[in-house]
Order: sequence, then C-alpha cells, then structure tokens
Amino acid sequence: MRLEKIKTPGLSHLSYFLSAGGEAAIIDPRRDIDVYLELARNDGAVIKHVFETHRNEDLLSGAPVLRTETGAQVWHGPNPEKPIQYAAETREGDTFEIGGALLKVLETPGHTDDSLSYALYDKSFDEAPVGVFTGDALFIGDVGRTDFYPERRREVAGLLYDSLAKLTALGDQCLVYPAHGAGSICGSGMADREFSSIGHEKLNNPRLQIEDREAFIDAKVAENHYIPPYFRRMEEGNMEGTGAAPSDPQPSSPAMLLDPGDAICLDVRGIFDFAGGHRTGSLCIPHGMLAAFAGWLLPSDKPVLLVARNADQAVDAATTLQRIGFDNVSGFVSGTMPLAVKNGPLEMLDFVDTETVASRVDTPPAGWTLLDVRTIDEYESGHIMNSRHAYVGKLPDAADDLDPGQPVTVMCGTGARATIAASQLMRSGFSRVDVYIGSMKAWTAAGKPTCS
Repeated sequence: MRLEKIKTPGLSHLSYFLSAGGEAAIIDPRRDIDVYLELARNDGAVIKHVFETHRNEDLLSGAPVLRTETGAQVWHGPNPEKPIQYAAETREGDTFEIGGALLKVLETPGHTDDSLSYALYDKSFDEAPVGVFTGDALFIGDVGRTDFYPERRREVAGLLYDSLAKLTALGDQCLVYPAHGAGSICGSGMADREFSSIGHEKLNNPRLQIEDREAFIDAKVAENHYIPPYFRRMEEGNMEGTGAAPSDPQPSSPAMLLDPGDAICLDVRGIFDFAGGHRTGSLCIPHGMLAAFAGWLLPSDKPVLLVARNADQAVDAATTLQRIGFDNVSGFVSGTMPLAVKNGPLEMLDFVDTETVASRVDTPPAGWTLLDVRTIDEYESGHIMNSRHAYVGKLPDAADDLDPGQPVTVMCGTGARATIAASQLMRSGFSRVDVYIGSMKAWTAAGKPTCS
C-alpha cells in the first residue's frame, strides 16, 4: 500500500494518491492532473476511483479531468447546492476497496453541507483505521470555517461540532490527512506542519479543546473570514465540471507592453522588481502570492499579459492562475526593459522606512493617510496610531472616500501585501502613493508604540 501527498504551492492544497494491489484512488485532485497520472504509471496501477471530500471554494477540482482521461468513477457527498454533474453520490457507511486498502465513508457536514471524510483501513490488520481524509472539516491545528451559509451560521457550526466528534471517535492512532495546510484561506490557525494524528489533535488543536457544543458554536460564529469574489466561480465550476487547463503561455512581442489593448498587465516578478520599474497601470502580484490575491483583484473577463522574470516564472504563474479559473493568459514578456528603451509608460514606486513613517505619524503631512491593508484580526491585534484599515482584497472600494490626489503610505506585515495594494491604488488613479517597507514587523522591531 502506498499513500502519496501532493501539495499545491500557494493554495496550500493537499491531495492524495492511494495505491494498493495494482489499483489506485485519488482524493481531492487539483486541475492539472499529470502528477497523478505519473504516480499511477510508476506504480503500474489503474486509477479506479476519484473521491471528493467537498465542493472546493478556492480551486477548481481535477476530478472531471481525471474522469475524462482515465475513465475513473468520481464520488461526491450528498446535499450539494446543485447536482455535481460529473460525480456519483456516496453516503455514510459506503465502502470502497482499493487492493488491500479499504475506505469507509463518513458524512461530516459543517464546512459545507456536502462534506465527507474517508476513513482508511488496512485489510491485513485489525479494525481500527490507519488514517482519515478529513477534507476541510478537520485541519492540523484548526477546523473548517463555517461562514459559507451566513443565514445558518449557528446551525452549520453545530453540524461541524458533531462531525468533529465523529472524527475524534476514530481513535488516537488514526492519522489525519486534510485537504489544506498552513497558509490556506480555508482556515486561520493551521499548524505549519503536514502530519498529525487524531490523538495529537485532541491534545493540541484549540478548537477541539472546546467541549461544550454551544461554546464551540459561539467561537465559530465570532470568527472573521474573508470570502474572495472568485469563490463563487470556483463553486459553480466544481458543480458543473471544468475541462483541462490550456497549454503553457507563449512569449509575446515586447511591443505588447507598449500597447496591451484590453489585456491586464499582471506583474508577477516580485515587489522590488515592480518598485524598480513597471508598466504604468499594471497590477503587481508576486507569483508566490497569486493564489491568495489574484481572485480578489484580477478581473475575470479580460485577457492577462504576464510580466515575469523569465519563462519558467511565467509558466508557474499561469499554472496557478489556471488552478483558480483564470485561463485567458494571452502571453508573457520578460521584464520591462522594452519600455525603458522605447520611452514607454514606465514608472516606479517609492519605498519609505520606519523613521520616515514615524516622522509622518508625529507630524502628519497635509492630507496624508497611513493605510494598513492587513486583515482586520491583524489590525485589531496591534496597529500604528491613527492608521486607517482597509483590507487589500477589498481595495479600492474599501478606501473610496480617500482623495486620489492626496498622499497615501501603504503598510501591511512586511511590505509585500502593501505593494500589491499600492499597485491597485495606482491603477485606480492614486498619484501620490508609497509603501512602508518592513511595515509592522519593522515598526515593532524598532520598539515603536502600537494601539489595539
């Protein structure tokens, strides 16, 4: 028996390849499926089943692509919002044999109504499960968010409490295989570790320490989560089914930087590259942050021209975009030098340091705003006096009362999200924007005072 974990960078998505006796199953596959096909070829195994733990919100499922490619049967839980067009329904108590492995289905609603977990047994040993694929019900160090049904918040939080009781009853020996790890927006307190057991989670997971059902519900209802606008498109795609991703982007003529037409120039090189020189009107999202912020800020109805350091970075960025449904990448250019030599629309972004910001806080320039674009939880845990909060994903609407002609300094935790936010403000006509590089970490390291 072999169990392989496949991690999707950026999204912190975890999928699994299970093979035994020449048969294989995939749990929660991503859209680009080559990794699963290669694992099956190397094992000499036939992919017979694809299991989904729930309707994903943050990425497109590869289950319909695997079904087309391999003929495998896809299984999904009951009570979806709409019928899952490419899957058959499975319910509590159903069992599936994959060689010497056995999967037993558990209904574990709460995160979503259709949530399932799959307990993994080795038929050669006793009845206790070896592990359990928990989807987004139970994470390592956290549990699933329950805010997708705002009119039923207390009900679904209670359902999750009951589901967690079902999972913890599998036994302390049972290993935990969630669908996401640390960094995912599907939770907020996940441990930066990708292995655990039911026993360890019972001892250390803060949400599992809450024994009273009503207290657990109160805690879940009080959580603050953001719902990016692209989540709805992912939900629709994962009910209707999505085809294979398009081929890798091709190099575009440097002239495209001078006149990209309707295309959005998406600069994925990095914050220092962007600050040093970028095309006017481009959106900066470093390639390692695309999964977190492209769904917030990138229009879904326009072609995308990538500005990357090289072809490898462009392909990596396009793959991430395709995993969250942005297929219309028209091509890429390497760097912005063509703008410089052609006297094209090239501009820079200023970075300012801690002493400059401290000076402005003490004696604010006329009309100046210090804009903190972290999450509300981060802001409330400690912020600079008289700073204003507006989450980066909700810009520019969250700051629609600011005067685009007045000075704005943008800050976050280190300066990365602030640079993304600054690019969005500049695209919206803000002409006097700079970024506090180092941001909150630099401020606290200098011993400067904060408010909460």
